[in-house]
Amino acid sequence: MADTAIRVLLVDDQQLVRTGFRLLLDTEDGIEVVGDAVNGEQAIERVRELHPDVVCMDLQMPVMDGVDATCAITSEPELAASRVLVLTTFRDDESVRAALAAGASGFLVKNAPPETLVEAIRVIHAGEALLDPAVTKSVIAQMRGGSGGWVPQDGGRGESVASTPPVGAAAASAPRAFPAEYERLSDREREVLLGLAEGLSNAAIAKRLWVSDATVKTHVSNVLGKLGLRDRIQAVIYAYEHGIVEPQV
Repeated sequence: MADTAIRVLLVDDQQLVRTGFRLLLDTEDGIEVVGDAVNGEQAIERVRELHPDVVCMDLQMPVMDGVDATCAITSEPELAASRVLVLTTFRDDESVRAALAAGASGFLVKNAPPETLVEAIRVIHAGEALLDPAVTKSVIAQMRGGSGGWVPQDGGRGESVASTPPVGAAAASAPRAFPAEYERLSDREREVLLGLAEGLSNAAIAKRLWVSDATVKTHVSNVLGKLGLRDRIQAVIYAYEHGIVEPQV
């Protein structure tokens, strides 16, 4: 296996699931399953030992669940280079919200097509973020106290979808005090943040702003750095939680 292969750790309390994922991923060029774990505590130990690039994490496990394990991995500096993709049979908003709040970079249901799992691993390893559209319809709206509002339908990676509502600054009728770190963003960085919240890819943001993809990539990095965020998913959540954009209900 080449040194450039994406190193994957499988975490699930069901051996059949781990075996199935391993058989699938072992056939893919550029992906190497370096180990597995049966619960959250063991997952943390394996991450310390093996330094995987991507951790495929189940949520419901004995001893320590996937949410607590994800939080431990993403919050510990020496482990945080390992990005977490949550794989679960549950589609409820609470599971999604807890996993994202814990620092997961992606969320898929286990019955997603095999090629979707492979793509998700590659996307997350590349520094992007991915959410299964089947489980995200009302997560961000609920964070803002709404219900059933819009969220990005492609995990913030694809082009804007036809049903995307207009996105802009929160209600101009009453001045809003935004967080200090947001005020440090340049006008262009704020435009990029709005694009992220709208679910646009770098290419789509570049087209909108008439700049290059490389320029947008730099702006995205600056936005994440200034706001202290891990990835694009956290940027979307940040924009909604702080009223920078409002869910359409």
